[in-house]
Amino acid sequence: MTRLPEDIVALIDALQPGENLAVTRDGHSIATISSTVDMLQGVIVDRGTPEEADDQPPIDYDSVTVVATAMKLSAAARMSLSTQLGADYVVLDMHAAPATADVLLAPPGSPQLIASLRSMFPKARVIVTEIEDHELGVDYHGPVRRLLNAGADAYLPATSVPRLARQLDYTLTHGLQLTGGVATPLEIAPTTEPPDPDDG
Repeated sequence: MTRLPEDIVALIDALQPGENLAVTRDGHSIATISSTVDMLQGVIVDRGTPEEADDQPPIDYDSVTVVATAMKLSAAARMSLSTQLGADYVVLDMHAAPATADVLLAPPGSPQLIASLRSMFPKARVIVTEIEDHELGVDYHGPVRRLLNAGADAYLPATSVPRLARQLDYTLTHGLQLTGGVATPLEIAPTTEPPDPDDG
């Protein structure tokens, strides 16, 4: 039996769920090695061989909210997100998630990318996120984050002028209430918004 070199073994061990390692010779791909490990609520679940998978009942996701991630996140980052969300959630790489996932987290991208992801997970609420967590090695910047880092205080995705007025008033009032009269930069948008009188 031939043993793989230690550096190759280390690369394979470092593969995250849904990641692949391409093996090339003279610039041409000759093989692909895929991760066979899934993350479920902080527990590593080995997929095993296809024969073993046929013997095991499918995982029941009916009792939890399945969050699929379309960005590369380490097992530690997905575990941290799952832990923060609580026991009613499970966070999976999109390649390991069922097509019936409830939520799909996606990095900023083209409309075509979002449409493609939407077709892969037709029942999911697609949520675009810009995230930066140096401790967990996550860095997905986008245009909004770049604007905020450049000095913008808030980002308001309003769909109409009246809605913009409500959002702007809420953002300014909310910021002043928190700081006692001195506004500080807010995140991309307030977590809540005043009720829309047109909706009721």
